[in-house]
Amino acid sequence: MAAEQTCYEGSAVQSFRFYLEHSGEHKAILKRIPDILPGEFKRIAADKSSLAVLGVGSGGGEVDVEILTMLQSTLPAVPITADIVEGSSELTDNFRALVAKTTNLQKIPFVWHIMSSEDYERQVKSKGDMKRFDFIHMVQMVYYVDSLADTIKFYHSLLKKNGTLMIIIETADDGWDTLWKTYKKDLCVHPITEYRSSSEVIACVKSQGLKYEEHIIPNSFDITECFNPGSPTGERLLNYMTAKDNFYESLTPETRAGILDLLKNKCSTEKDGRVLFSSTMSCILIHA
Repeated sequence: MAAEQTCYEGSAVQSFRFYLEHSGEHKAILKRIPDILPGEFKRIAADKSSLAVLGVGSGGGEVDVEILTMLQSTLPAVPITADIVEGSSELTDNFRALVAKTTNLQKIPFVWHIMSSEDYERQVKSKGDMKRFDFIHMVQMVYYVDSLADTIKFYHSLLKKNGTLMIIIETADDGWDTLWKTYKKDLCVHPITEYRSSSEVIACVKSQGLKYEEHIIPNSFDITECFNPGSPTGERLLNYMTAKDNFYESLTPETRAGILDLLKNKCSTEKDGRVLFSSTMSCILIHA
């Protein structure tokens, strides 16, 4: 996805939080990254006396806090700094509150950049003094940048020696990819104008001649309520999954029926009478 709206504010924040609670997406990420990141952190930190981390599109900070905690526990003697780029002031306030009540993070100095990824890029380039980082992460946010190729090129250029850029995104040919590419004409309008999955990211990385590795993060979530027209939960899920304010009013009856059929028969599996939407993610590590 590429989006005209690059951050969540107001009702969009509530919709995003509802989705995160229902989908278990963050739980799936946090369950998987302990298998991936500690070894990567040790490799990055070789012969370094400190580490600089940049989070881009960090939202409310739930994943960032766990990444920083993991980095601290992996390398307890190494000082860490954290820069955060997030366009939503509301979600940044949530992140700050989370840091304030997480004791182990008190010793990490944070710099908050409340702006979009593109604005941060413009600011850095206008200053001509590029701060570089050992680890940069972009979790479920490259849907919202104007140019995927330019974004990867810019943030990769900010990496220090042995640094890593981590991108987490929905994997190719899974539920989200199938939904958004099948109904591209109806869904890729506003605010999301171009859908992206791991295949687009990997194609960009390869075209730039960068070294990378991919790790899979399995996930699925229950969308059974989407097939009950009277269900508020189902309607809220459909609104979020199609990026519409109102799924039932924004699309024609034929399109709605087609989307529901696709969700049930091509994007999901059934288990014990429940419909489970397949939302596997890719964790792509791009090396300096």
